[in-house]
Amino acid sequence: MRDGGRNLDYYFNSVQKSVSKVSTFVEVDLDGLEPEKLQNHIDRVGKYFEEMANKTNGVLTYYYRIDPEVSDTVKGFWYTDIDGEGFVEHEVTDITLYDTQDTSKLVWFTVPKYKGEAIWLPPYITDNLGRRVISYNVPIYYERQFVGVVGIEIDYSTMAEQVESIRLYANGYAFLSDAEGELFFHPRIDVTQLTEETMPDVPDGLVTDSTFIRYRFDGVDKQAAWLPLCNGMRLNVAVPISETEGDWQKLIREILVLSAVVLVTMSLFTLYYTGRITRHLEELTRAAEQVDNGNYDLDLSYDRNDEIGRLTNTFKRLTDHMKAHISDLNKRVYIDSLTSVKNKGAFADAIDRLQKQMDEDKSNLAFAVGVFDCDDLKSVNDQHGHDKGDLYLKTACRLICRVFQHSPVFRIGGDEFAVILQNDDYRNREALIRQFERTRLEICASAQNRWEQVHVAMGVAEFDPKVDASVIDAVRRADKVMYTNKRARKEALE
Repeated sequence: MRDGGRNLDYYFNSVQKSVSKVSTFVEVDLDGLEPEKLQNHIDRVGKYFEEMANKTNGVLTYYYRIDPEVSDTVKGFWYTDIDGEGFVEHEVTDITLYDTQDTSKLVWFTVPKYKGEAIWLPPYITDNLGRRVISYNVPIYYERQFVGVVGIEIDYSTMAEQVESIRLYANGYAFLSDAEGELFFHPRIDVTQLTEETMPDVPDGLVTDSTFIRYRFDGVDKQAAWLPLCNGMRLNVAVPISETEGDWQKLIREILVLSAVVLVTMSLFTLYYTGRITRHLEELTRAAEQVDNGNYDLDLSYDRNDEIGRLTNTFKRLTDHMKAHISDLNKRVYIDSLTSVKNKGAFADAIDRLQKQMDEDKSNLAFAVGVFDCDDLKSVNDQHGHDKGDLYLKTACRLICRVFQHSPVFRIGGDEFAVILQNDDYRNREALIRQFERTRLEICASAQNRWEQVHVAMGVAEFDPKVDASVIDAVRRADKVMYTNKRARKEALE
């Protein structure tokens, strides 16, 4: 759950940072409200905003709308990416047709205007396009006068995919709501078709400050919990209670039962061997208490070939099996099911570890980040089917693993991969980059079908302590290089 919440926060923060950077640029660049100055300002902002939007995943629209009270000739701009083929300019909404005092209309404009602060808005149907979105918007001021709003709208389906990817046990799921219980997304309920009258109630515990709650839904007893997200929403997870009592919980119960048997048996033995076995009984009791508290690293020293020794060895074997089982479960959480490389959660953990090293002593930290994006995956899926799209992704993944075979490879998105280069791969990064392109061309030349080819854009950035304030900065630079490479490849084909 925490990994899912962290991924959502990372995604929402990327949108929020992009809009914040644009709003800062806008207020620094704005030098007057005369029509000519305002239009030149709009042109400059448009170029900067385009760059920010292209770096931000899942953007459906971005806009800078001027208040009609400021100018009736300079309206701003509105760009949309409806089909995923790139942003195109769209005619801006005619605000003069609406009552801007009514904050239930044109929420992306009226709410930030009258609240006077940057704000995440809950899902709504965007004007003219009829698409369900969420958005982050910032009001713009010039010499304390409200000028307009800059913002980004995210396609509701992009957020839904992020939440739906969170899987817990066999029948567990995640959903989004607010603190008052209004549903924003639910994998088993079409929230977009609900009205205020048909909106189901969120269980009472999930609209309080209580983090965990048990409730009954559709005849099934469930355990639920929630985490706050940076955009004001709550990420909720719900799991059938029957599933939470899985294999490792069963093993714990067996260990506790065995511990009880051990304690009873030892109590009988103390009648005959009080002086000799008391110390070992206490040791087993403490071990049982540690297991009950979730600590399976036990230090049981008694190894004689008698009743106490056999019980001690049995207890140790059971705890070793428990540790191995839990370790196996933890590993599965961080593996991508399609490609068998590490997933986005594992990438976030790797970034966190590097950040800790950087915080301790960044002068000795040497690594590079590679970011990869598969071209034409949507086209392969549409023309040949998703099974061929999966083969395309697996081929791309094998290419990356083959070249960067000494570095961890991560699948961080639907068609996006990343590697962290250290040690020999870091020192040989230039040669590996050249080898990557050679190997890619060899695969394409020998491929008989389109989905057996690999067209992958790559961006590599070396961590520079003089430039990068954090590890994420190096990731962003690699991402920027990748998008530059992607655009260059596209232009070359055109």
